Amino acid sequence: MASVKALVQSQDLKSLPSDYAHFKDSQKSIVAGPEVSLPVIDFSLLSSTNPDERAKVIEDLGKACEEWGFFMVVNHGIPENLINSLFNVCNEFFDMPEEEKLKFETTNPLYPVMVRSGSTIHDKSNQTVLFWRDYLRFFVHPEFYYPDKPQDFRDLISEYSQRTRDLAWKLLQGISQSLGMEEDYIQKAMDLDHSTQIFAANYYPPCPQPELAIGIPPHTDHGLLTFLLQNGVGGLEIQHEGQWFHVNALPNSIFVNTADQLEVLSNGKYKSVWHRAVVNNEKTRITLVVPNGPSPDTIVTPAAPLLREAPAAYGPMKYMEYVNVQRVTRLHEKPLLDRLKLH
Repeated sequence: MASVKALVQSQDLKSLPSDYAHFKDSQKSIVAGPEVSLPVIDFSLLSSTNPDERAKVIEDLGKACEEWGFFMVVNHGIPENLINSLFNVCNEFFDMPEEEKLKFETTNPLYPVMVRSGSTIHDKSNQTVLFWRDYLRFFVHPEFYYPDKPQDFRDLISEYSQRTRDLAWKLLQGISQSLGMEEDYIQKAMDLDHSTQIFAANYYPPCPQPELAIGIPPHTDHGLLTFLLQNGVGGLEIQHEGQWFHVNALPNSIFVNTADQLEVLSNGKYKSVWHRAVVNNEKTRITLVVPNGPSPDTIVTPAAPLLREAPAAYGPMKYMEYVNVQRVTRLHEKPLLDRLKLH
């Protein structure tokens, strides 16, 4: 199908096409939440030779995971010019002719490289509604895939995926210690040498009636930690204590959120947080998202050292099986994470 970008460019849209109307009634439309400041983690302190500094940032990391499930990482060491180049090359991809992008279109969610336009959701009445976004996604680890165009994609993604894997490993070492476990517990238990890593780019064009549309509906992520960068245009909202909040990024920071497998591994101490993407009628928003998960064959269970304090709260499931089931779960069905809960 034609991309949302092409739809916007081909017509002088004054109203939202009905296929994209997530809300039929403006009274029930998206209401932007108030803005909130997220915890900030200085990544450089995880490598500090000062034991007090390192202990403090590990404590802050644990508190951010437990109280928010979302935080911003600063001083992460990923070069700004690499990030800018990635945004540029992703913008080039979405600017390519429709027939070039459609080569990668598939309905198979596990296909190594996938492009989707206006991905569908199914509501309680089984009606199909489209997201207001175009989407590129591909697996980069343990096997490395990439689109063959634009030309610079391969080298940029290769460097960025390696740097973000290193970032994930170091954060998970700190999280492991924040849970009172050995630094390398998560690395070994989740087989991070063969971790599942995905790169995704989301393109949200200006929308004529943003209050009736949705970029991505409320959801949690399936992995351990997800990283998100945005092109200076906001749209990320998170649920905290039952209320939706709008969050904006500090300059040169990366959004990080805890995901489903970390909730299971922590035996429920660190929650996987619901979040959504809202759209606007003025500027194009582009996000670069990197979900980091266990190896595909890892059977995820609550960490053994934590079961000395409390019984297991979640049943076991192989990670890639979890991903498969989650992708076909409809909006009105009980989330898979809830189905794994034992009590």
